Amino acid sequence: MTGQEFAFKNRGLLLALPAAMLAIWGRPNAASIAIGVPLAVAGELVRCWAVGYSGVTTRHDVVTAPELVTAGPYAHVRNPLYLGNFVTAAGFAIAFTGANSSGARAALIAVALGAMLALYAVIVPHEEAFLRAQFGEAFERYCARVPRLVPQRKSYFEAQGHWRSQAVLAAESKTFLLFGAMLLVLGLRARGS
Repeated sequence: MTGQEFAFKNRGLLLALPAAMLAIWGRPNAASIAIGVPLAVAGELVRCWAVGYSGVTTRHDVVTAPELVTAGPYAHVRNPLYLGNFVTAAGFAIAFTGANSSGARAALIAVALGAMLALYAVIVPHEEAFLRAQFGEAFERYCARVPRLVPQRKSYFEAQGHWRSQAVLAAESKTFLLFGAMLLVLGLRARGS
């Protein structure tokens, strides 16, 4: 197993570590919660929008793609799931660290988001290599017109795929549980402050 395959297979566990760090060392306050939680919710909504198009294949331990999805959020950015995850993580990082000293807050946020960026720097090229091999010219055209991480307003003109609400429910149950657990821990930490 290559390092990229290991990182992809264990991405959930690897991202749980910075979340645990925030839950343990973070000190939330009302202002940080008021700013961070809506941001986290917005990120989760982006993630749900993406999963509705990409389906349950996003939960596999190896990269799979029965079709090249370029509709919905994929018409604006190639990695909307990771963009949504990053926005959610940024929201929770802000929410959990409001009462930390400015140095501790900066360090916790930098470590949490830096770990996420480092992981994505490994797994995004791994996924794109698979998609390039699987879909060839169609994927190359898509890459030439749609940015990897920063969304564009203009929609990809060859968009293909459709929204499936049942895919969100099937694929996101663990994410919803984790999101709820983070909110619970945030609430408990805020009450204890």
